[in-house]
Order: sequence, then structure tokens, then C-alpha cells
Amino acid sequence: MDNWIIILTYVTALGSGLIAGIFFAFSTFVMVALARLPAAQGIAAMQSINTTILQTFFSFVFMGTALTSLVLAGVSLYRFDTPGAIYLLIGSLLYFVGAFLATIVFNVPLNNALAAVNPDSAKGAEVWQHYLSRWVAWNHVRTIASLASLAAFILGLRRF
Repeated sequence: MDNWIIILTYVTALGSGLIAGIFFAFSTFVMVALARLPAAQGIAAMQSINTTILQTFFSFVFMGTALTSLVLAGVSLYRFDTPGAIYLLIGSLLYFVGAFLATIVFNVPLNNALAAVNPDSAKGAEVWQHYLSRWVAWNHVRTIASLASLAAFILGLRRF
């Protein structure tokens, strides 16, 4: 296996692990804490988180890992007879579909709906309750997919 593929796999595994950790934190305590606040405070806090996170290194890692996952998926298909290639493909698909696409298809529209409401309004409280149940459920999916992706990349590296 070429060194660049091994390095790219390490980088992608690290990205998957970092993202899994962030999603895990949101699933296990951040959203639990926000749900305990009055709706207006929870909404305002989450609106602030959603605008802040886009301006941080998170976006680079999140999107960069999606990009490197696509590259590894292509490499694994091209070199499918190479030991460990199936794990690279599985890891890539888990991250790209389960973390990246799930975010775009499910979590981002919920974030956009939450951003559009006044935290102090009755509509805001209604959107918040819907948001908490749906967003957290999809975040659990993203957490598991990112963690499973990391595991698959590690297995792929061990097989090389």
C-alpha cells in the first residue's frame, strides 16, 4: 500500500474520531443541559452554538474528513483486492453517509428552522421541543456512524 494512502487513512481516522467526540459530547451532555433550560434560553444558546461552530476549525475537520472519505472510497474501489480496502470503503461510507450527509439532510434543516424563530415566542418553544427530539436522535446516528467509521479505518490500517 502506498504511503500516501496510509497517511490519508490516518488523517481521515483522526477526523472521524474528532467529529465522533464532538457529536458524543452533544448527545451525552450538551443537549441534555440545554433541554433543562427554559425554552427561550435553550434556543438562544443553541442558536449561538450553531452560528459559532461554522466559524471554527470544526467546519474544516468536518468537511475535510468528508472529502478525504470520498478519496479513500475511490482508492478502495480502485484497489479492492488490496488487504484492508473493504474497511476503508466501509469507513468512508459510514462517515460520508452517516455523519456528513445525515448532517446536511437532517440536522442542518432543523438548525435553520431553529435559527428562524424568536426564542421568546410560543412558536419558538414549539420548534424547540420538535428540535430537541429530532436533532438529538439524528446526532446519535452521526455519533455512532463517526465512531464506527473510525473503527473501520483502524481495521483497514491494521490489514495493510
